[in-house]
Amino acid sequence: MSEESKPLGGEILTKPFLFFAGLFGFSLLLILYRYIAGIGAVSNLSDGYPWGLWIAYDVVAGTAIACGGYAMALLVYVMNKGQYHALVRPALLASMFGYTLAGASIMVDIGRYWNAPNLFTPWYANPNSIMFEVAFCVSTYIFILWIEFAPAFLEGISKYKEHLPSFVRNWNVEGLRKTLNKWLFVFIAIGVLLPTMHQSSLGTLMVIAGWKLTPLWQTPFLPLLFLISAITMGYAIVIFESIYASTGFKRPLETPLLSNLSGIMPWLIGLYLVLRVLDVFLRGVIGAAFKFNLYSLMFWIENGLYVTAIVFLLPRESRSSSRKLFLGAFFMLLAGTVYRFDAFMISFNPGDNWSYFPSFAETVITLGMISFELMAYLYIVKKFPVLPAAEHA
Repeated sequence: MSEESKPLGGEILTKPFLFFAGLFGFSLLLILYRYIAGIGAVSNLSDGYPWGLWIAYDVVAGTAIACGGYAMALLVYVMNKGQYHALVRPALLASMFGYTLAGASIMVDIGRYWNAPNLFTPWYANPNSIMFEVAFCVSTYIFILWIEFAPAFLEGISKYKEHLPSFVRNWNVEGLRKTLNKWLFVFIAIGVLLPTMHQSSLGTLMVIAGWKLTPLWQTPFLPLLFLISAITMGYAIVIFESIYASTGFKRPLETPLLSNLSGIMPWLIGLYLVLRVLDVFLRGVIGAAFKFNLYSLMFWIENGLYVTAIVFLLPRESRSSSRKLFLGAFFMLLAGTVYRFDAFMISFNPGDNWSYFPSFAETVITLGMISFELMAYLYIVKKFPVLPAAEHA
C-alpha cells in the first residue's frame, strides 16, 4: 500500500452518485437511439459543421482539462520536483477518465463508426494526416494512462484480495506491481511525449481550416497556444480537484503544496497572453477585436478570463488562500475551455448557408459522459489508494 495514498472508504450510493447515475442512464438511451436511427436523428451536425459540441468539449476541451497527469509528469519526473508526488495519482485518475471518455465520445460522433478500427490498420492509415496523428496519439495515450494508474488498482486488489473470486486471489498481485513499477519509467516517458504531440496538433487541425477560421484565431501560433494553455489547464485542474475533494470529503486542505504549485501558472498564462496579443498585432488583425460583433465579444471574454485567473494567482499572498487558489484555477479552466470553443466552434464559419447549435440530445449525451466520469471518480477514490493520506495532505 502506498504510504502517501489511502482509500477514502464510505458509502458509494450517495445522493450525488445516484443523480449522476440517472443522468448517465438517460444519456445511454439517447446513445442507443443514435446508433439505431443514425447520427442525424440526435445531432445538428452537417456537411458544413462536421463537428460540434461532442468534439469541442469532449475531445478538444475535455482532454485539455484532463491534462493534469501530463502536467504533473512534466513537473515531477522531468523537472524532478518530487515534493509534488502526492498529487500525481489524483491527477492521473482525472486524466485517465477524461481521455477515456473523449475516446468513447468519438465513437458516438463519427458517422461510420464501424470504420474506426481502420485507424489501427496500416493499409488504411494515412500517416500524413494531422487527424490521424491526433487520433493515434490520443488512443495510445489512453492505453498509457491506464498502465500508469495500474499500481493503484493493484494495491487496492491486494488489500481486498480475500473478498475477490478465487481465480483473482491466486494472482501474484504484489509481484506484478513490483514488475510494473520497475518498468513504469518507460510508460511515463511515452506519457509525456504523446500529449505534447496531440495537444499541439489540435491547434494544427484548425490551422488547416484556412479561411473558415476567423482572423482573430487563425494563426500559425495555434499549436503553441494550444500546448501552453493545455499545460496550464493541467495544473489548474490539479488545484481545482484537490480543493474540491478536500471540501467535499471533509479532508485537510493541501494549501501549502498547492500554493507552491500555483506559482508556475502566472508565468505560463503571461507567456500565453504575450503570444496571443503580439500575434494579432503582428498579423494586423487587432481591428477585428473592436468590431462589436460575436467574434470580438468572445475574444475579449476569453482573454478577460485569462487575466482574471492571473489576477488571482500572481500575488504571493493570494496563493496562500485556498479560496483564491480555487477561483484562480476555476477561471483558468474556464478561460482555456472558452478558447477551445472559440477556435473550434464559434469562430469557425464554413459559409453563409450553414449554421449550428447543439441539439438537446447532444447536450444530454455530453452531460452523461461527465456524469459517468464523476461516478467513476467517486467509486475509485473510495475503494483504491488515490488521494493523499491525511498525514500527507
